[in-house]
Amino acid sequence: MTELSGKDSHEWQITGMDCAACARKIQTAVERLPGVSGVDITLLSEHLRLDLAPQTTAPAQIERAVQSLGYQISATTTAKTDDYDSHGDHEPHSHADLPTDVRWYHTAKARLVLFSGVLLAAAQIAKWTVLADHAAWGFILACLIGLLPVARKALAALRAGMPFTIEMLMTIAATGALVIGAAEEAALVVFLFAVGELLEGVATNMARDGIRALAKLVPATALLEHDGHSHEVAAETLRPGQIIQVRPGDRLAVDGEIISGSSGIDESAVTGESIPVTKGPGAAVLAGTINTEAVLRVRVAKASADSTLARIAQMVAEAEAARAPTERFIDRFSRWYMPAIVAVALLVALLPPLAMGADWGTWTYRALALLLIGCPCALVISVPAAIAAALSTGARHGLLIKGGAVIEAMSSLHTVALDKTGTLTEGRPVVTDTLPAAGIAAQDLLQFAASVEAGSTHPLAMAIVAQAKADAVPLLPSTEARAFPGKGVEAMIAGARLHVGVADAALPAVAQLQAEGKTVVQITRDGAALGLIALRDEPRAEAAEALQQLQSLGLQAVMLTGDNPGAAKAVATRLGITAEAGLLPEGKIAAIQKLAAAGGVMMVGDGINDAPALRQANVGVAMGAGTDVALETADAAILRNKLTDLPAMIRLSRAAMTNVRQNVVIALGLKAVFLVTTVLGLTGLWIAVLADTGATVLVTLNAMRLLARDPRKQA
Repeated sequence: MTELSGKDSHEWQITGMDCAACARKIQTAVERLPGVSGVDITLLSEHLRLDLAPQTTAPAQIERAVQSLGYQISATTTAKTDDYDSHGDHEPHSHADLPTDVRWYHTAKARLVLFSGVLLAAAQIAKWTVLADHAAWGFILACLIGLLPVARKALAALRAGMPFTIEMLMTIAATGALVIGAAEEAALVVFLFAVGELLEGVATNMARDGIRALAKLVPATALLEHDGHSHEVAAETLRPGQIIQVRPGDRLAVDGEIISGSSGIDESAVTGESIPVTKGPGAAVLAGTINTEAVLRVRVAKASADSTLARIAQMVAEAEAARAPTERFIDRFSRWYMPAIVAVALLVALLPPLAMGADWGTWTYRALALLLIGCPCALVISVPAAIAAALSTGARHGLLIKGGAVIEAMSSLHTVALDKTGTLTEGRPVVTDTLPAAGIAAQDLLQFAASVEAGSTHPLAMAIVAQAKADAVPLLPSTEARAFPGKGVEAMIAGARLHVGVADAALPAVAQLQAEGKTVVQITRDGAALGLIALRDEPRAEAAEALQQLQSLGLQAVMLTGDNPGAAKAVATRLGITAEAGLLPEGKIAAIQKLAAAGGVMMVGDGINDAPALRQANVGVAMGAGTDVALETADAAILRNKLTDLPAMIRLSRAAMTNVRQNVVIALGLKAVFLVTTVLGLTGLWIAVLADTGATVLVTLNAMRLLARDPRKQA
């Protein structure tokens, strides 16, 4: 529980939501309680989050409200309350029939379908035999048995202030059919509804497997070293600093650092890269990756719950809450769709008999069939099912996308802006020239620069420090270190203020070096120039191919860099891309704003120095192999650190939105067709049921096709 602006934030896990209507009912029920705000319920990740004002509704009341609708609920951020059993007062045929460790055919819902199906078949057989006079009672019995749990849910929803639910419409339609003497069709309708609900649950559960698979990649135990021997412990008990052994074939349970041993590490679970990477002492390893060759001793860096893979799984699950604009529009549309259909059904039942003297039974039957078309389940699930499948697929391939809103924005881009250093280039520049001023030794110049840059994560700074280390140049102690984004770094050394920053391009030596495609930094002491250091960074091996793929997708690519025009031109010419150089952070923001005038803009950078531009763009993408920065910054991250994954991410987003459009057409198309045929009397009750539950199953299965997609393959 966390305190937020005087309100307590709570989170629960809910079991048994197998359709969009389930989530809608729960949200409506809890929103009516006093002091409740910020309700966020996600269908596929099965989470309920909300804020509670103090001294209003207790968490136990929230849980009872959800239970009264027939769902299981347990707190995930607070301890369970003791005043009730979260399983005790559950309805016998609730939606909570598909736990992850139980097959669908072992559930109570499956048993209900089987039993009512047998009764329906027996009644049908009786109709064809000498027992025909008694067959109607068999149909009535089959209808009532199948309708009982549906009616109970309808009444529970009605008590919670929700009269317009699919269960209520089904109850009215089936009861009405019995009243007008259509017992056989009423029984068939109830049976098909139960089958449809079962299929919805199975399909939704399969869609959730993509998210669950991420969590399952981390083993539950690890071999902990203790007092000269190792023993198995629960992974969740591991703490930073402890030493674990990882045998060949084992998955790492936590993020850590190798302290002895060398082996190939399969990182496909995190980055999607299937080729093992050889790592030895000092190398970082991530939870969920596989040790392929030799025994490793690893120092734990993070607790299991804080591992990179656990955070990726959490972000994928939470990303469902970042809904796409299309999904928000459909949600608003569906709120008046069901009441509108009920009004139409009422008019169909009353107007023809009253205005034209038509048969009451005929038009009542057609009105009842219309009621069954009034549930927008298929329409509401059409977007989140596709988005969740795309998010899960992306995570499996090292493409982390933070929500449906990002996917929708990414599918309609016009321009992709890319940083140079660390994005289009390897991000590992090397020192090529050291040009000290008169009276300054080259080694001293390197020592001053490295001492100021020590601790910085900027690629240029790391290159200077690495060169000093390679030349065995010791670093000097420094204080008051400060960074000026886009301008440089300064620190106090031996009582003097040293500055390492952008060199003056007007100097002949600087201009010459920049013309050679090098980046030049100038070192000053109390304002006096000490010399120049030049560095050069090479383009990524896959950069040209990535840019070609972006062009084939119809996207314009442009380089935005703070580097000098000479260095930028050298890289841009080799890659065939336009470039804007010498940009400070505010300059990149202005460039993004200018590009946005032509359409959606994506900014791709290293997630640190480009943060303002990443935020300014319609979509910000951070490069990084599973680092904290890559996970926390921007709207998406390329965990494999391969630039060709950028067009792959865009292809996945476009495929997801194509899938969404297909789903909306399926959902609305079937509804529209059967709305007309029902009013004309061409189709009846059982077809109306198929129009609802069948469409829900179809859109879910269509969305699941995204789970098998490889976004790196070009269509």
